[in-house]
Amino acid sequence: MNFVYVSPTFPKNFYNFCDRLKNKGVNVLAIGDTPYDQLTEELKNTVTDYYQVVSMENYDEMVKAMGYFTFHYGHIDWLESNNEYWLEQDARLRTDFNITTGIHTNHIEDIKCKSKMKAFYERAGVKTARYHMVSTLEEGLKFIEEVGYPVVVKPDNGVGAAKTYKISNEDELRAFYNEEPFTQYIMEEFINGLIVSFDGIANLNKDILFATSHVFPNPIMDVVNDMSSMYYYSVREIPEDLRKLGEACVKEFYTAGRCFHMEFFRLLEDKEGLGKKGEIVALEVNLRTPGGYTPDMMNYANDIDVYEIYADMVTKGYSEYDHHRPYYCVYCGRRDGLNYTHNHDEIMNQYGYSMVMAERMPDILSGAMGNFTYTARFTTMDEVNAFVEYVLG
Repeated sequence: MNFVYVSPTFPKNFYNFCDRLKNKGVNVLAIGDTPYDQLTEELKNTVTDYYQVVSMENYDEMVKAMGYFTFHYGHIDWLESNNEYWLEQDARLRTDFNITTGIHTNHIEDIKCKSKMKAFYERAGVKTARYHMVSTLEEGLKFIEEVGYPVVVKPDNGVGAAKTYKISNEDELRAFYNEEPFTQYIMEEFINGLIVSFDGIANLNKDILFATSHVFPNPIMDVVNDMSSMYYYSVREIPEDLRKLGEACVKEFYTAGRCFHMEFFRLLEDKEGLGKKGEIVALEVNLRTPGGYTPDMMNYANDIDVYEIYADMVTKGYSEYDHHRPYYCVYCGRRDGLNYTHNHDEIMNQYGYSMVMAERMPDILSGAMGNFTYTARFTTMDEVNAFVEYVLG
């Protein structure tokens, strides 16, 4: 089996996908823009061949790399990056090289455009926010007459919370329309809700091999726009209503042979037309593993290896592991320039026994994830809350 892994050097933990695939007997072929002599020894040891391109943005270079691999190793069975940024290019390469596992170009807009995701959520029985595709100020005002302020505007096809704003009055609305739009925006009614996720890995039949959930008390939109600290955590038990809706969504979306990260709101107040306080409303879906070091958080929380579960999915379609969830795992991202009560040494002295990661986040991820990160695991939510207060207070 030939598996092309795109961009195995970023994030740095993604080399683990290559490693576990190789351990299952897969021929791992990698494409990246990092010179070979700058690759880690771990990555060098996990790939059969590595093709360096000058820029992964240059599709012609990516085609040449794929042509090289096809000529030397035969037909490519899988191609994946597990990275939101490359999903469209991954789909184009699969289409052009007749790789049947994975999403092709005819479906990529369905999983990249927030407006198109809504139909899939609704078929799964999950309500979604009312929306308007941004056009003119007059049309925007008509939409707001219907849903009221505030509203949220964001690129219909965008990554994370980039260029996402909450608009609370007409002055802010007019300021938004006075900016030169660089892409198609979507405007949605604001939902006061706690963001929760349903994350996991599905095989080619859309059977879920592994699932977990994370809670995001401070929305990424606010973290990015306010340059504030952030935290989120995995739960020990997936709430039953979230599990049922998440499983229904996995069956509706193009999740075959993929990692998935599905985001929902749990309403913090009654919302007319959507539901009562505590009920679940759809936000958006990302058909890749959750960002940053979340796969490692999954490992620490569950005492498992999600990279191996992924490799099992690729090679045999199922995985066997102990389905227990002994820990909460919590991530705190501190922001450069903010004053915190406790310094690094104090944090490590207080929580070193529970700490599983403590390191600086790459600058490219710091907007959403913070500059210096602490990740720890605990058996109770009281311990999680105390940790967050100590690190971010």
